[in-house]
Amino acid sequence: MAYTAALNTAYNYYLSTYSKYTRKSSQFDTHKKSELRNIYNSIVKLNKEAPLSIFDSTKDTREFAIDLKENARSLKNTIASLGGLDSGSLLNKKIAYSSNEDFVSTEYIGSHKGDVEVPSYTIEVEALASPQVNMGTFLPDEISTLPADTYSFDLNINELNYEFQFAVHDNESNYDLQKRLSRLINNADVGLKSNIIIDENNASALRITSAATGLPEGKKCLFSITDSHTSKKSGAVSYLGIDFMARNASNASFLLNGEQRTSCSNTLTIDKTYAVTLNNIRTTEGESATIGLKTDVESLTDNVSALASAYNSFIRDASSYLDKQPKSGRLVSEMKGVVSLYANELDAVGLSLDKNGELRIDEDALKQSALENDASESFLSVKDFANSLIRKTDQISLDPMHYVSSKIVAYKNPGKNFAPPYITSVYSGMLFNSYC
Repeated sequence: MAYTAALNTAYNYYLSTYSKYTRKSSQFDTHKKSELRNIYNSIVKLNKEAPLSIFDSTKDTREFAIDLKENARSLKNTIASLGGLDSGSLLNKKIAYSSNEDFVSTEYIGSHKGDVEVPSYTIEVEALASPQVNMGTFLPDEISTLPADTYSFDLNINELNYEFQFAVHDNESNYDLQKRLSRLINNADVGLKSNIIIDENNASALRITSAATGLPEGKKCLFSITDSHTSKKSGAVSYLGIDFMARNASNASFLLNGEQRTSCSNTLTIDKTYAVTLNNIRTTEGESATIGLKTDVESLTDNVSALASAYNSFIRDASSYLDKQPKSGRLVSEMKGVVSLYANELDAVGLSLDKNGELRIDEDALKQSALENDASESFLSVKDFANSLIRKTDQISLDPMHYVSSKIVAYKNPGKNFAPPYITSVYSGMLFNSYC
């Protein structure tokens, strides 16, 4: 468990330092023991055949390697989200709609199969869930009258208590003190956001907002600030006024098919079928949005469009490294090769390959193909194409260093080689070299 935590910490540090992407986990990042065993066997086989090489270890190379691996993972997860990785369910995801996206947006998260009817709902938003806001006192842009010393205050949030300590310096202005304290609160990452408000008189005040919204039953507030029993000098809270609750948190209120409902968050699930986000309140009595499922034709075309968009995003990111990483051209060529295998079939349903290697969608041709009686047969090639992309992303994720500039030092002795454990560890080695 400790090793897993350390690896996760190092990986997150590596991502934040060298990659423009943030790591977002999904349900497709969890694996069965059999899947992990297959990955291990693939690594052993790869190690057995790989020659000994010296890799470029510059910062640009590190960025390229991790972006490539993360992009491959993202592309595979996007394909998986369109129905699953099984050939039978691939691209068969049902798509939800909202009649008024300005008020309510939705996503289908259910698992209904076959001819099971999925109900639609009418939602009328009366009020949105809001966070708690503490507003400090507006102080003039002058030297602080708070005596120089070490101060502290206690914060209670989510049933946890935190103590914040900070020093007040001689000749420090009110604004500088507020700015430093705001940075302290934001960097603590305890579920609060802080910023400074400046009024027309150039006076400034510290505003503290909870990241969470809504007020659970039995609670009077989401967080409280006090320095009455703190360990260091008190007085900063009353001086800054940050214990004043300008607005308490409130719950969302809405009508679901005419029935009154409340929620602590503006994002909620309905009947384990829809993930709903409340975006705005009604402007007139009775104004509502209806959510439901699109037709199979609309769902199919949306899924194919999402597949093409994810593929194009991968190609654009890989192409952005052509000047810095010569071997990225090999990757782009290989991806174009995957598309070319299905070029005629894809073109028949409205997908064509342009000179940059991206897929262009003819919306009319795509919809027409989906409406035809043999649509299931016509789109089998698209599913085969998606399966090929899945296999390719697995190969890239397994060894992103294959596309990094390197010099081969020695080849294995044919027939007498063994699986060294370090060939595919170059990627993780860079990770820990950067972290440690």
